Amino acid sequence: MKIQIINGPNINLLGKREPAIYGNITFESYLEGLRKRYADVQIDYFQSNIEGELIDKIQQTGFDVDGIILNAGAYTHTSIALQDAIRSVTAPVVEVHISNVHAREAFRHVSMISCACKGVVLGFGLDSYRLALEALLGA
Repeated sequence: MKIQIINGPNINLLGKREPAIYGNITFESYLEGLRKRYADVQIDYFQSNIEGELIDKIQQTGFDVDGIILNAGAYTHTSIALQDAIRSVTAPVVEVHISNVHAREAFRHVSMISCACKGVVLGFGLDSYRLALEALLGA
């Protein structure tokens, strides 16, 4: 099984950015443990702060992987282009958020991509990625 994780803007700052919300662990450190736990699954990783690069990655991988785990960051709330990219590929996409966006600012309560995704996992810290992976493995 092959899973693509795609992280959007500012996820590269995990471990430094607002640790009260996002924790003290870098994503790379978390990913290492995830790969060990699911050694039989090929987990590829991509991060960009640029919306077009996220779209390109969805298009490049979305026909060849068994699933995509997408944390689009702030683009979640603004990007119809990401929604269109998700709808364009055959791989199921699970939207992920580290924090509970519904317990935060009102503008974070609206997702432009949820309607195109198989499901949404949010609010469980970095463990949201594992839960999304479990959902894709069970699909």
